[in-house]
Order: sequence, then C-alpha cells, then structure tokens
Amino acid sequence: MNAPSAPAAVPRPTVLPPTVLADQPVPPPLDRPAPPAAGDAPAARRNAGPLLAVLRRVLPQSGTVLEIGSGSGQHATAFAAALAPLRWLPTDPRPALAGSLQAWAALLPPAAARPLPPRLLDAAAPLAEWPLEPRDDIRAMVATNVVHIAPWPVAEGILAGAAALLRPGDPLVLYGPFRRDGVHTGDGNAAFDASLRAENPAWGIRDLECEMVPAAGAAGLALDLVQPMPADNLTVVFRRQ
Repeated sequence: MNAPSAPAAVPRPTVLPPTVLADQPVPPPLDRPAPPAAGDAPAARRNAGPLLAVLRRVLPQSGTVLEIGSGSGQHATAFAAALAPLRWLPTDPRPALAGSLQAWAALLPPAAARPLPPRLLDAAAPLAEWPLEPRDDIRAMVATNVVHIAPWPVAEGILAGAAALLRPGDPLVLYGPFRRDGVHTGDGNAAFDASLRAENPAWGIRDLECEMVPAAGAAGLALDLVQPMPADNLTVVFRRQ
C-alpha cells in the first residue's frame, strides 16, 4: 500500500452542462464495429465520450488508473489510448475480460497506448487479496456501472480500496445511476431500479447522499464533484483525505 503523504492541492472542477457532454465524440476504437469474440456493451459506446471528457478534468497526469469491473474492456481500451501517459489497469472478477480486451485493443493503431494486462479482482474481497503491489503506483480508481449491479459489500470494498491505495488528493470516480436524497433522477432509473431489485434483492441504485457519501466519509474519502451526465446518470468524484 502507498504510504500517506501531504494532501495534494487539487483544483475543484466546475460542473459542465450535460448537453456539452452529450456532444462528445465516441473515442477510438469504440467508433468501429466490435471485433469477433469481443464483448460489446452498447452503453459503453454511448457513455465513453461524455465520461472521457470528465476523466480528462479529474484524473492525475501520471501514475496508474485502477479500473474496477472492466467488463468487456471497451472503456479500458479507449481510455488507455486517450489518456496516455496515464496507465490504465483493468480488473474484473470474470476471466472473460482478457480475451475481449485483447480483441478491442487489436483495433488500435500500432503506436497507440494500450491498457495493462488485466487482473482478476473481486472488489468485495479483503484488501490483502487484491492483486496489487506498491510498484503499480495506483493514483486513481474508476468504477463504471458497478455499484448498482453488485451487492453493497462491493461498494464498500471499492471505498476501502480507494482509502488504502490512493494518496491524499487522489480521485475515486464512480459513474452510473444514483438516487439523490431518496429520489430517482428520472422515471427510467426508477423502473431500472425496480428491475434490478427483482432480479437480485442485493442489487439496486444507490443513494448518493444517504448511502455513498456517509460510507465514503467513514472510509476517509470526501465528495469533490457531482457531474450530471446524459441519460440521468452521474459521475461522482471522491478524493482521498
């Protein structure tokens, strides 16, 4: 784990209009058809441009971004190429990530930066079991569409991991649907939440103010930015204290 150091001076980003984010182009290689044997999540294509615009504003300039729940590897591939020299470390509890990630990365130009080899990581596991070392130089964590389709211990594990791995001032970035003070941000999210809980009672859209912020504070993380996104989603940035 990284040794604590003095808090970094981080300028607080301003909130952008969601309409500006909606106009962001789809980053390569997600602007191309999916290769054979690769996973293809339509939502990952839609939100990659808006999310990349926010990541450019909140991520550090160097080090490694640890992605939790990389899934198809689409974001890992696009963001590694777009955000270099930052390194992008994709992880997922499912072994299928490796093949899909490799297929997407093969679509990039030869000179483009690529994500690091993926690792198997269950965010709900004890931190001692996370496949990381100090030399990985984790300076940020990102989880896209994870905390609402996983049991609450996964969210708690992500927060604990950020508190243990990040340096003061470093960001944890969460993207997806959230409730605000008990209220859904759109009718579609309310229906989605009901369908998630019907499929698995341990799943569901988390409440930012009532669940995420208190749990983050208890772990040593402070809320830095709530960025409204297209389709009634949010990008939420916490920073290690």
